[in-house]
Amino acid sequence: MTHPTIELACKLIEEKSVTPEDALCQPMMIERLEAIGFKVERLRFGDVDNFWAVRGDSGPLFAFAGHTDVVPSGKEAEWQHPPFKATIEGDLLYGRGAADMKGSLAAMVTACEEFVSQHPDHQGRIAFLITSDEEGIAINGTVKVVEWLEARNEKITWCLVGEPSSTNTVGDVVKNGRRGSLGCELRVIGKQGHVAYPHLASNPVHLAAPALAELAQEVWDEGNAFFPATSFQISNIQAGTGATNVIPGDLKVVFNFRFSTELSAEELQKRCENILRKHGLNFECKWHLSGQPFLTAKGELVAAAQKAIRDHCALETELSTAGGTSDGRFIAPTGAQVLELGPVNATIHQVNEHTSCEELIRLHNIYTSVLHNLLVAK
Repeated sequence: MTHPTIELACKLIEEKSVTPEDALCQPMMIERLEAIGFKVERLRFGDVDNFWAVRGDSGPLFAFAGHTDVVPSGKEAEWQHPPFKATIEGDLLYGRGAADMKGSLAAMVTACEEFVSQHPDHQGRIAFLITSDEEGIAINGTVKVVEWLEARNEKITWCLVGEPSSTNTVGDVVKNGRRGSLGCELRVIGKQGHVAYPHLASNPVHLAAPALAELAQEVWDEGNAFFPATSFQISNIQAGTGATNVIPGDLKVVFNFRFSTELSAEELQKRCENILRKHGLNFECKWHLSGQPFLTAKGELVAAAQKAIRDHCALETELSTAGGTSDGRFIAPTGAQVLELGPVNATIHQVNEHTSCEELIRLHNIYTSVLHNLLVAK
């Protein structure tokens, strides 16, 4: 199947850009964008390559955002086709990053090429915010670029993130927000001793159990029209020396809140620690806020995406905030309208990751129409 989007997606897949490496993905994109009038600034923070590219001098700013890094392939012998050799079988394009998110990146670039050829004097500005630090620890990627933009007082009006948002067919689901993520490393302090002499020790597992049960049963909020209720989940518990006759001296618990816009991270911390204190625990908490919740309930970007999907897919898209976090969490707090729109996510991070070539071409058409809907006079 020959189409500029498929051809570029194949080239990007064949760059082994395992996070935080970019390999040659960004130079490939930059060359194409500079050829159609984008001014590019390469931004390297730590060991991470990023770039910011802009076309146009004034007016509202529409930005495509995405990442060139991918997760490791795992055991290559388990793949039907080599993970870093793009393979087309029927309508399916196989390779690590085909769906997450090199297919989207290709569609963004080729959509801009088509749009600029049709509207060289378009209204407003078009930008690309691209990183190679999304699948990893995400400290030298989009968050740093956004800080750099804020220091220059550069404001994004609309941002379309190419994350694989779709469920069954491209465009059926668009993410118009994400829950916040607040993690905690809890240490409950007891006193080590012999299991035969419990009166001389203080077992932190026994002490913490009622408090953990209460945290798990607590109703943190009821959610709202866009978000489910906030959830609390324990992911790790560790205590003991490995010996069967020693009461542990401390208990370590790792847990996470995925929270809605109904309450803040500060409120969650306070309520959680109040429950721990109520149970008389001697404890320490190390909190980590991965991202605030964000929501684009309506606006020009939502309308532009809905119309584009309706025109090219003949369906009414579902607006959803389900799933994990994305780099949209760094962009939305600046005041931008943010949406995530990309391929079907059924095989992302899996062996034999793939996406539909036909749907990548449709995604190219959707992106082109979004640009038209926002940047061409009605």
